[in-house]
Order: sequence, then C-alpha cells, then structure tokens
Amino acid sequence: MEDPMNYYGDGLSTGGWLFILFVFAFYIYTYWRIFEKAGKPGWAALIPIYNTIILLEIVGKPWWWLLLFLIPGVNIIFAIWMTNLLSLSFGKGVGFTIGLLLLSFIFYPILAFSLAEYKGPAGK
Repeated sequence: MEDPMNYYGDGLSTGGWLFILFVFAFYIYTYWRIFEKAGKPGWAALIPIYNTIILLEIVGKPWWWLLLFLIPGVNIIFAIWMTNLLSLSFGKGVGFTIGLLLLSFIFYPILAFSLAEYKGPAGK
C-alpha cells in the first residue's frame, strides 16, 4: 500500500527528465559556440576533461592547471580565476565575470550568442 503522505512519487516525471535533458543540451551547445568563437573545435565541448583542457587553452593557461582542479578548496579559487580569464579573453570585465559566476544560465549564453569576439588568451 502506498504512503498517502508521499505526494512526490518515487522520482522525476517525464517532464522533469525532459527539462533536465533540455538544460544539459543547451549548456553543451552554449559551450560549443564559445569554443568555436575562440577558434577551437566545437565538438570538444562534448568530451569531459578534454573540454577543460581546451578551455584552459582558450584562456591561455597550461594543461597542468587541470590537476589543480583536483585539490579541494584550491579548485574553487582556480575555477573563479579561469572564469575571469574567460571573460577577459572575450573583452569583458570583472562585472561580467561576476555574472558568469552567479548567473551562469544567463551570462554564458550571452557570451556564446552575442557579438562578443574572442580577443585572445588573457592569461598569457
């Protein structure tokens, strides 16, 4: 017999899963566009770890920064730094970096679909 107090069922509905799939696909497409704007292959956005290496190339940092993302606490600092460098690489400022960090679902698509141009790696 089912618990009458269980209003939420046993998991997500089909609509919930479709929404999650849509959001996931939209983020992949957004990163694809950012990579292409920076002159990198868009398909690299599909491959975990490799997409981070490509993102590090876009911002002008070495591949071994990937290892720093494995250290708890340090990874947060370097992720924020990398986000700032991404913003600067597209000619945006610190305010845009804050937007990328706090409202990523708005600012990453702005970066991908606006007329923002890749200016070159900001980290060099």
